[in-house]
Amino acid sequence: MTSPRIVPHHAEARLQMDSRPRWPMERPPAVAGPRAREGTPRVRGTRGDRGSGGAPAPRPDRHATGWRRFAASVAIALALGGCATTQELMPTPALYTGADARIPFPRTSVHAPRPTLDLLFITDRAPAPSGSRVPYTAARSRSMAFGSSTVEFGDGIDWDALVSESVAPRRAGVLHVKLGSTRELGRFPAIPYELDVGPGGAHRAPQVVQAFERTKRDLQEEIGKRVAAAPRKEVVLFVHGFRTSFEDAALTMGQLCHFLGREFVCAIFSWPAGARGGLLLGYDADRESAEYAVEDLVKALRMIGATPGVQQVHLVAHSRGSDTVASAVSALGAEAYMRRSSPDREFRLGNIVLVAPDLDGDVAVSKIFKVFSDPDLPFGDRPDANALIPPAPGLRLTLYASPDDKAIATAGWLFGSIARLGRLDATMFTGDQIDAIGSLRAIDIIEVRGTTDLFGHSYLTSNPRVSADIIALLRYGLRPNDPGRPLERIAGSFWRLTRR
Repeated sequence: MTSPRIVPHHAEARLQMDSRPRWPMERPPAVAGPRAREGTPRVRGTRGDRGSGGAPAPRPDRHATGWRRFAASVAIALALGGCATTQELMPTPALYTGADARIPFPRTSVHAPRPTLDLLFITDRAPAPSGSRVPYTAARSRSMAFGSSTVEFGDGIDWDALVSESVAPRRAGVLHVKLGSTRELGRFPAIPYELDVGPGGAHRAPQVVQAFERTKRDLQEEIGKRVAAAPRKEVVLFVHGFRTSFEDAALTMGQLCHFLGREFVCAIFSWPAGARGGLLLGYDADRESAEYAVEDLVKALRMIGATPGVQQVHLVAHSRGSDTVASAVSALGAEAYMRRSSPDREFRLGNIVLVAPDLDGDVAVSKIFKVFSDPDLPFGDRPDANALIPPAPGLRLTLYASPDDKAIATAGWLFGSIARLGRLDATMFTGDQIDAIGSLRAIDIIEVRGTTDLFGHSYLTSNPRVSADIIALLRYGLRPNDPGRPLERIAGSFWRLTRR
């Protein structure tokens, strides 16, 4: 009797079986609702509940509630993302203007760089049909791909003109950034991987393993070439948020890379955001796509970190992409711990930057502090609750939050979150908790006041003080309130951007 084989075919997987019975399918466990904060249990009303004075508690108007939730979903759809193949160049970061301005680009005496910029991309989006004006769609692909995208600055301007406009506090005109050519250079096998199943168990089919290893080698060779040509042997990987197209993600990272002095290997991880259907106008579908992308991001980070020559891998996540990054880093942190190591040593992880994170605060804590909070996690070959957790001196988490972020406020209301990470502030913590966060010496929470865009959610690129602070962190390695990175301390590791 032959063995069953699971054979992926395009986007779907076919199960080819012999006369053996099919494997049993387990019923999925019930999913609990959002967990209430300890000490503040949620009280759900019943038909017998009574309000003050013994009168029956009023029942909510279901139609009104439904309309409010629909309106909230529309607000989220408008606020948390967009789609464009052309953008206006972001405002000049504040550290490149004024009396103490830094010089963003080295002076060239012979050959000036080209205005165009080449990005590495990794994606699990489905490719667009042949002849489409966009390279990838909002649909999911079961096979991860990588390649190269060109970002073009201006319309026929030379390098000197681009530099002049890039450091101008006020530009004479609009300078557009658009997506140029995109080339896919490799594609991994589709999941689930084909298995050979026998009496003793299953193993991955040799041809699938060979295809995976070949594509992995090609990806690492591509990264290696970029590292060799870059002044900084570090990768900065951008993970975008909800309702963001492939093009939008590439243009955002292209601009950030430009203002980082074009010194790093710049890349995007583009997950299948941009769904338009569903109860919440695509937000619910994008939430699940963000979860779907976690495993691919974990694989990508392993491969990038293991590439010879890569010294550090920095992650910048915006909005919903923060959840994908938090989940991936949590998984890699546990993996490193099980190897008696740390994420910076095993995977070269450096700065983790979460900007306007659209993530429930309790969910974030459970992911960020996973290793600390699980004494039964194997340390080496067995659990050791008293194990000395290896230090991770190269790993640092920086979180940007704004009380004026209307999109995050709407998401919190819609999903009943006690606190969204993107609106976190020091008043939500006790003094002891603030001291405990500070004692880690690895986390900074930076408050952004005011709005520079309609909903106060896109300050990654719209606020020149935010972009300047991120550049000061990544490019110049400055800590909060170091000379050149002015911040006002609120309490412990909580800071506020200062106005220049």
